[in-house]
Amino acid sequence: MNVRDKTVVITGATSGIGYELVRRLAGANTIVAIARPSAKLEALSDEFPSCDTYPADLAIPDNYQAVGDRIMRNHPHIDILINNAAVQHTPTYLDDDFAYETILYEIHLNFAAVCALSYLLLPALLDDKREAVIAIINSGLALAPKTGSAVYCATKAAMNSFSQSLEYQLEETNIKVIQSFLPLVDTPMTKGRGTGKMSARQAAAKIIEGIQKGTNPTNIGKVKLLRLLLALWPGLARKIMKGY
Repeated sequence: MNVRDKTVVITGATSGIGYELVRRLAGANTIVAIARPSAKLEALSDEFPSCDTYPADLAIPDNYQAVGDRIMRNHPHIDILINNAAVQHTPTYLDDDFAYETILYEIHLNFAAVCALSYLLLPALLDDKREAVIAIINSGLALAPKTGSAVYCATKAAMNSFSQSLEYQLEETNIKVIQSFLPLVDTPMTKGRGTGKMSARQAAAKIIEGIQKGTNPTNIGKVKLLRLLLALWPGLARKIMKGY
C-alpha cells in the first residue's frame, strides 16, 4: 500500500510510538488521532494541521461506541486503522505495590479496545475499490511472556490470536490485517526499564514499512531473533524471556 493521501486512524496518538506515527504520516495523510483527553491531544492538531483529534479514554469500554460513531460520521472512508494504544503495569501479584484495579484497566485498553474499534470502524474500511489495513501493534511478549507484567503479556497473546482469526474473517475482503511485533522500545511506558531499546522513531518507521509492504507478521528488531530461538530452542527462548 502506498501510504499517501490516506485517512489513518491512530490510537494512543500523543506519546511514544503513536506520536511518531502521527509525525511521520501527517504530512501526506489525514490523521484521526485518538487519545485520552489532555493538553497534548489539543496541541496535536496545532502541530499537525491534517490531524483530527478525538479525546477518549480507551480503558473505559463505555467510550468505544461514542468515539467510533463520531469518527464514522466525520470520516466515512478509512484506509488504515492502527491499534497502538497500550499500557503496562510491571508489579507481580506478590508485590506490595500491585494494584488490583490495574487488571481490568490493562485488559480494556490493550485488548478490548482493539476488538471494539476494529468492529466499529469496519464499515468505513470495507470497500471493493480500494485497499485498507487494520494494523495491530503487538509485542514479542505475545510470543513468550516474562515474569512481571503478567496481565500485559496475556493481553498481547490474546491480541495475537484475535488478529489471526480476524485475518481469516477478512481474507475475502479488501482489508489486510497486519501485526507488528515490537521489541523493547524507548517510550514513556518503558521509562527506567531495560537496556538496548529501539527508539520510538525507529519503531514507527518499521511499522509503516510493514504496512507499505503488506508484511504480516512484521517482526521488528530483536523479535526476529526471538522467533528463531522459539523455532530452534524453545526452552532457551522461554528462559531468556522469563527474566526479560
